[in-house]
Amino acid sequence: MEKIQAAIAKARATRSEGAQATAPIAEMTPAPVVPQHPAPAAPPESVPASDATWFALPQVTPDPAQMQRNRVIAAEAGTEALPFDVIRTRMLQQMRANNWTRVAITSPDTGCGKSMMALNLAFSLARQPEQRTILTEIDLRRPKLARYLGLQSRHEVSRVLEGSAPFSEHAQRLAPNLAIATQTHSVRSPAELLQGATVADALASVAEDYAPSVMLFDLPPMKAGDDVMAFIGHVDAVLIVAAAEMTMIKQIDHCERELATQCRVMGVILNKCRYFDDMPHYDYGY
Repeated sequence: MEKIQAAIAKARATRSEGAQATAPIAEMTPAPVVPQHPAPAAPPESVPASDATWFALPQVTPDPAQMQRNRVIAAEAGTEALPFDVIRTRMLQQMRANNWTRVAITSPDTGCGKSMMALNLAFSLARQPEQRTILTEIDLRRPKLARYLGLQSRHEVSRVLEGSAPFSEHAQRLAPNLAIATQTHSVRSPAELLQGATVADALASVAEDYAPSVMLFDLPPMKAGDDVMAFIGHVDAVLIVAAAEMTMIKQIDHCERELATQCRVMGVILNKCRYFDDMPHYDYGY
């Protein structure tokens, strides 16, 4: 772990002067940033109308066996959920310090586990009653969140983003304080949709109507094309998920540099790591 962190730090140090530096998730330091979207609605407890719209969303129960097969394991507190709880806490600390509400999750390449990370962070947040979280699928080329959870509903969040359907028709609650908006079919030319004028209005409407304290977005990998850069301006910060023994340092460095031009890179999460220096309690079998 220390060698990987040192390699990332060395790559950052070689960038030209003036580029944004970003700490790993374990070393995140709050920095004031002006949000790139309209101010969020007031907290749910002070907006009764948002409670009505929130609880009007249908609640479904994910398939536990399907979740376990896909390593979505943070719905219950315990040793397996601990790494995600640590990331959740550090993420919330930065969000509160900077008045952020929107966080995207991406990866340099496919196979890093970003969707698994997004789902586990969402379920970890759901175990904090004061948080109201919405997870939205933005990986419109290869959507998989519904499959990971064993959900049967045929939802198309792309219709919400293009302004042709309300959020309530393509979202559901997985817990009293956790909602998810998924995509069933892949979308042709998703980058064009994501950089369209309707997206900002759709996200603002969701924030106003449902008053989430956290909005998570599962983005495609950076390698997928320009989808990530088309959408990233709508969020406050981004987390990068890298895979041990697969993602190269230069890929992380390139990903950081690209994203840092549009928003704050909150940190890099090392996934699929079987061995941790001096941290045996983090080895949870993935």
